[in-house]
Amino acid sequence: TKSQRNNLYNALTLDLHGYTTEEALTKLDESLPAWVDTAMQGSYPFVIPAKIVCGCGKQMISETVEKWIQKNAQVANSPKGTF
Repeated sequence: TKSQRNNLYNALTLDLHGYTTEEALTKLDESLPAWVDTAMQGSYPFVIPAKIVCGCGKQMISETVEKWIQKNAQVANSPKGTF
């Protein structure tokens, strides 16, 4: 249903506006198990899009997220313009 899709979208969106680098890393690490669980409940290849909103400014959070994505084998960056 539309409500279920909205709940899934909200669960897979992480807004890091206003977070410090350390807070953002903590939030990412806390969110990953739920994202993996959601993906594993789906079908092969067990991939789901998760939207991470970093905001603008000095790009510190964006760079932190990029490094976090690169170091986590369970996470990949989507090609630009696909999400």
